Amino acid sequence: MLVLLLLHLLAALVAPLLVRRWGPGACYPLALVPAAAFGWALTRTPAVRDGGAVVETYDWIPQLHLDVALRMTTLSWLMTLLVGGVGALVLVYCGRYFEPGSVGLARFVAVLVAFAGAMLGLVLADDLLLLYVFWELTTVFSYLLIGHSTERRSSRWAAAQALTVTTLGGLAMLLGFLILGAHAGSYRWSAISGAPLPGGTTVAVAVLLILAGALAKSAIVPFNAWLPVAMAAPTPVSAYLHAAAMVKAGVYLIGLLAPVLAGVGPWRPVLLTLGLVTMLAGGWAALRQCDLKLLLAYGTVSQLGLLAVVIGAGTADAALAGVAMLLAHALFKAALFLVVGIIDHDVGTRDLRELCGVGRRAPVLATVAALAAASMAGVPPLLGFVAKEAVLTASAGRPVLLAGLVVGSALTVAYSIRFLWGAFGSRPGIAPTQVGPAPLPMLLPPALLALAGLVAGPAAAALDGLLRPYAELFGAPHEKLALWHGLTPALGLSALVLAGGLGLHTVRGRLAPVLARLHSPVGGNQGYEWVTHRFDRLAVEVTSATQRGSLPQYLGAILLTLILVPGGALLTVRPWRARIALWDTPLQLVVGLVITVAAVLAVGARRRLTAMLLVGVTGYGAAMMFVLYGAPDLALTQFLVETATIAVFVLVLRRLPERFSARPLRRSRWVRRLIGVGVGAVLAGFALVAADSRTAVPISTAFPDLAVAQGYGRNVVNVILVDIRAWDTMGEIAVLVVAATGVASLIFERSRTGPRPRRAEPVARRPDDRPIWLRGGATLHERRRSIVLEVVTRLIFHTVVLFSLFLLFSGHNAPGGGFSGGLVAGLALTVRYLAGGRYELAEAAPVGAGTVLGAGLAVSVGSGVVALLSTGTVLQSIKVGLPLSWLGGPYLVTSLFFDVGVYLIVVGLVLDILRSLGAEVDRHVEAAGKSERGLVVDHEGDPT
Repeated sequence: MLVLLLLHLLAALVAPLLVRRWGPGACYPLALVPAAAFGWALTRTPAVRDGGAVVETYDWIPQLHLDVALRMTTLSWLMTLLVGGVGALVLVYCGRYFEPGSVGLARFVAVLVAFAGAMLGLVLADDLLLLYVFWELTTVFSYLLIGHSTERRSSRWAAAQALTVTTLGGLAMLLGFLILGAHAGSYRWSAISGAPLPGGTTVAVAVLLILAGALAKSAIVPFNAWLPVAMAAPTPVSAYLHAAAMVKAGVYLIGLLAPVLAGVGPWRPVLLTLGLVTMLAGGWAALRQCDLKLLLAYGTVSQLGLLAVVIGAGTADAALAGVAMLLAHALFKAALFLVVGIIDHDVGTRDLRELCGVGRRAPVLATVAALAAASMAGVPPLLGFVAKEAVLTASAGRPVLLAGLVVGSALTVAYSIRFLWGAFGSRPGIAPTQVGPAPLPMLLPPALLALAGLVAGPAAAALDGLLRPYAELFGAPHEKLALWHGLTPALGLSALVLAGGLGLHTVRGRLAPVLARLHSPVGGNQGYEWVTHRFDRLAVEVTSATQRGSLPQYLGAILLTLILVPGGALLTVRPWRARIALWDTPLQLVVGLVITVAAVLAVGARRRLTAMLLVGVTGYGAAMMFVLYGAPDLALTQFLVETATIAVFVLVLRRLPERFSARPLRRSRWVRRLIGVGVGAVLAGFALVAADSRTAVPISTAFPDLAVAQGYGRNVVNVILVDIRAWDTMGEIAVLVVAATGVASLIFERSRTGPRPRRAEPVARRPDDRPIWLRGGATLHERRRSIVLEVVTRLIFHTVVLFSLFLLFSGHNAPGGGFSGGLVAGLALTVRYLAGGRYELAEAAPVGAGTVLGAGLAVSVGSGVVALLSTGTVLQSIKVGLPLSWLGGPYLVTSLFFDVGVYLIVVGLVLDILRSLGAEVDRHVEAAGKSERGLVVDHEGDPT
């Protein structure tokens, strides 16, 4: 079974290449793929004939206990035959339906083959979650197929509507699967169905959610509007998706679950009521259609309702009748859609008011259509008659249901006659339609399907033996499928149905005014449009009411929600221990009070710089907490991060007003303090509960030993970053690179790798033409210069850079590492910039920030690739001894190269911030000032 799924995937991938080479003719070899599924299912008939199953299981996600579990029983065997057989015939049909050079043909054929594979996976899946995966794949592929004609608005609208309705139903179904699987202890349907399922409200809710997905997929009221609209798709799509495959998925799911869930409270009332309403409403709507495809579409809706009623009834006789009707419907409805495609392809219209005399000019096509329509109407000896009589027999004990089925079946007969009369009849006053002979590749598929319905009727006894194992899941059936049961009440009802349908068609002209008036005051499509438009309007109103452009309002709403919802739950449940140790040493209390006072004062600060410094105090206080808890590595990192953050704040604040606005007022400041206290209390509660809720031994307890044994380092924090959880670090540094690029792209008005800024005056040199090491020339305006700061900066700059390298190389065994070292080097560049401006920064770092970032990421990724090639594991550390025995046998760990990449990325990030928020903003300011003085400014902001 897995081989068949992979074969469909491969065929879908190569289909565009074959179509580009052979045109529509590529459909013929591609038809062999679903035909292989059909042939494989035929060869497995003996295995499922006596109620057995064909099972395959492959590991998928063992950690989550998810497997690719495939299982074929009687129902899935029948669906496999339909999916494969009809799929192969539709592809053969496509070989002549489409013209060479048709727009989007390669994509269409590939998606059609992929859809066949997804549908095959859906009916073979034993795991409910795997079934959902294939379920959604069919949704996506059907969206692409329905919207094939992308230039037509109707196609795009129909595809979007089908996608919206079926996807929402699928999400509800997934939730039902999760509830059911959690309640049953397994997601394998074979395991769930093999054990007694306890009842209760939980299972009832799961059933309703699952039925929502099934009903949406099979276009049952109130989800019926999308199917007629989907007739905007090419006719082969209608014949396959909307007759034999996709819309059968919901019915298949009902049939799969019915043996176990039919006794759950809401199952029968929902399916019997909605199914019967759908059958009657769809049949009545079909009588009002003049487009042949729409007539068949509404007829499909009607008979999907019939299938939902019969298969969902939950009795053995109804189940047997239901699967027989499932087979009959796929055969005659696919054949009829293909016949309509032939007419439309040749004549160019599907309007039955414009067609006349087609039956005389295309007798073979008319015969094929007559056989299929007769099966749809339930005329003996076709399979449709056998199935319809079995349905009436199985419903004999329910008078209301039986009456509804009789009326709905009479409507089916009426629109079947209307289809034949409209497509092939002759009418006075209308010129005969010119129709040529249908090409064999287009005529053969509907002919085979119609003949299959004709042959299966007399062979009903053999068919009964094949389908009975499914019915026996509900108990022992009392009836059998047969062409002749004698003079039974069901036979009389069948005759009544045929006579009633013929009568309806005969008096249809007189009923035309009634048909025009008796329809839903709000059609399904109009209802869908109304709902979607109301949602759009609601979204606009909610956005206009909440998105006011005020950051304090946004944060306030988010934080208040945090306090009220999870905080309220925290107070209600109180899942914490009775006694909590507030501190281990009085110094922690002192540091905590300093942090608290700084935070409270920051809320009331009037100056931006004051508020920023107070916030910085809270960050340094957190670093002191790390020191008091014995985490020097974390403390060092926190100190460096806080210092770099303050520098960035300074760069930003110089472009903002010195003071905050007049708001917030005193009262609002107290409100903000209260919100801050509430958020702090809630988060502290979360931390306590999370720390106290652990039941398993944390994996971090093994980190110290792993750090030495496999990471070859004693600094556990650094080894975690570059070895044990190096994949996490890889993701984080990638995010840093993206963030730096994004920030710079918002600020730079020119290339970030352009020429370095030139000094306003030439470089000072000695008489012997040697450059002066400590130049005294102007770099900043004299009012902003500090000679002492410049001298001290130049004296310590290289030492600080060397210290950052020391942290880099010593971090594997001592506090430090690439992140800390990179921050130290970045702070050295920051001080250099603050002392001498953008010219000093350019001389201190004469390379582009993007180059440094790219180099760092390349080194980190490269170290992982090298480890993969040498050890077979990505980012695996290797200990390499150095030939320096006189130094005590030092060694090198290859994770150092990963750390070097982290170092370069942090340096590049700081450099990018300095050049965007610092040097680039300086250039903008200088350019603005010089422009105001009437100077011509070049691209660097310098006067020319």
